[in-house]
Amino acid sequence: MSVEWLREAADGSVVLTLHIQPGAKRTEIVGLHGEALKVRLAAPPVDGKANAALCAFLAEFCGVSRSMVTLVSGETSRAKRVRVEAPGAEAVARLRALG
Repeated sequence: MSVEWLREAADGSVVLTLHIQPGAKRTEIVGLHGEALKVRLAAPPVDGKANAALCAFLAEFCGVSRSMVTLVSGETSRAKRVRVEAPGAEAVARLRALG
């Protein structure tokens, strides 16, 4: 089964297509939003705080260090693409189970 918002690269990394809702009451993954995974962030969309919070949240969720999560596109947009370097098989399975 293909998951549209989750792309696995040949180098072992994954690229996630996300829809972000900053300024929420809590940080959480809430499900699908079209062809993207929707993530609510408690951080406000000011001075890159939401982007930093997103990367930190995904790093913790995938069990990798913060430096292994990078924003590929969408710095000022709700639609973002994020690369996670070398997530374990368990983390990829957890991501697939979300959508």
